[in-house]
This record gives sequence, structure tokens and C-alpha cells, in this order.
Amino acid sequence: MKSRIPVVLLACGSFNPITNMHLRLFEVARDHLHRTGMYQVVQGIISPVNDKYTKKDLAAAQHRVAMVRLALQTSDWIRVDPWESEQAQWMETVKVLRHHHSELLSSLSQTEGPDHSGNVSLERAAVPELKLLCGADVLKTFQTPNLWKDEHIQEIVEKFGMVCVGRVGHDAKGYISASPILQRYQHNIHLAREPVPNEISATYIRQALGQGQSVKYLLPDAVITYIKDHNLYTRDSSRKGENTQHNAGERKAPGAMPETSHSSKGEAR
Repeated sequence: MKSRIPVVLLACGSFNPITNMHLRLFEVARDHLHRTGMYQVVQGIISPVNDKYTKKDLAAAQHRVAMVRLALQTSDWIRVDPWESEQAQWMETVKVLRHHHSELLSSLSQTEGPDHSGNVSLERAAVPELKLLCGADVLKTFQTPNLWKDEHIQEIVEKFGMVCVGRVGHDAKGYISASPILQRYQHNIHLAREPVPNEISATYIRQALGQGQSVKYLLPDAVITYIKDHNLYTRDSSRKGENTQHNAGERKAPGAMPETSHSSKGEAR
């Protein structure tokens, strides 16, 4: 029987805050890839965006990373990676993919033992494929003028590949058909269907918290406790964030980040 190709799923975004649907994306994507009979998902990585991608109500990276770590306490295969959030500047998605691909290669070379000739051989273990995990709405953002560089889109779908989970109101196949680049590499774009559609959005979560409403069962309990303990997403904290953005406007990265529970961050040229 042919061995399956190992896959690592990488999700980029604000995770502001992380929701149960962010976590659900990983499970749906893993099930989809496993059903193909070709892949074996070995790891999931969540990479919160850098603070320099300034946007309204964006909690500090240290809080967003901490909340993701708490949310993943019950997962045995997904982890949070703070590398992107710790860089000196905002990083484009393709650069985050390159970094993690390099880390995978480095990790594999360190775990491989020498062969009889004394050389390290990477052929003993298959190099995992790194795929970008996102909602189908991200495919639509590829069509937005001046948001993504064409060469970055091509590198993402050609070199890495994507797993896009369907969203209500979004025609993933239509987005692919409308893009010559996506059409060319559609074999490397996996469209997964969420059997239980749920449109939880981080925007709604922040609004509800700001109004003192319950968000229980929309976020992991540990994340809700953290938010309360650190007074995040309250009206007062939002006003402080707006003042910080006003004073640090020159540090803001260009472009807009789609604010949905399923999105990767948008990119600007």
C-alpha cells in the first residue's frame, strides 16, 4: 500500500480572539485530506499576525498568542507559533510559509541519522508538505486589486498549496475559475466542506464582549477567563487601542485584513 504524504497545516490571521470555529477549521481540513487517501496530517500550526499590522481593536500579540495557547490545551496535534508575531515588522503570508517550510526541512535534517557513508539522507523520511489553511473567502480576496501580489499568490498555490474550508455565501469554485493563476494550480487547492456551517466571527465576539454579552460556548472557557482577567475587548480597552493606533499610524502595514473567523490575513502590495 502506498504510504501517505505527510502534511502540516498552517493558519495565519489575527485570531483576535481565537474562536471555536478557528479550531474547527483544522479538524475539517484534516478529515478532508485524510478522506482523499493521499495525505496524513501530522501537525497544525496557528500563526497570529504581528502587532505592526495595526488594525482597530487588535489586542497585543502577547495576549493573542497566549489565548491561542490556552485554546489548544486539549489538542494533541495543533500548536501556536509566535515567530510571526515576534518579528520587527509585519510579515506577508508567503514569507511566513517560507519560514515554516525552512523550519520543517531543518527539523527533518536534524532528526535524520547518518547513512553508512556518513552522510545525512533526507530520503529516509518524506518531507511534509506545508499547506495554507483558510476559509474559502480568502480565495475571493485574491481578486481584490492591490491586495495580494500575483507572484505571491502563485508561490502559495504552486509551491505550498491550500486547504480552503467552505463558507456560506462564498463560491470557492467560482473564485478559482475567475483566476488564471488559481485555475492553473487548482489541483493544489483542496476545497473542504464544513458539514455544520457556523458563522462565528471574531468581530461579533469583540462586539458582544464590548457590550457585556455572553460569549460562552463560542470560545474555549480558558480563553474567556483570560479575556476577563486581562480586561480585553471592553469599551475602555477599545478606546485605548484607537489612541495607540492614532499615535502609531506610520507603523501601520498597508492593506486590509479580512475580519472573519475563517480568514487568513489579506495582503497589500
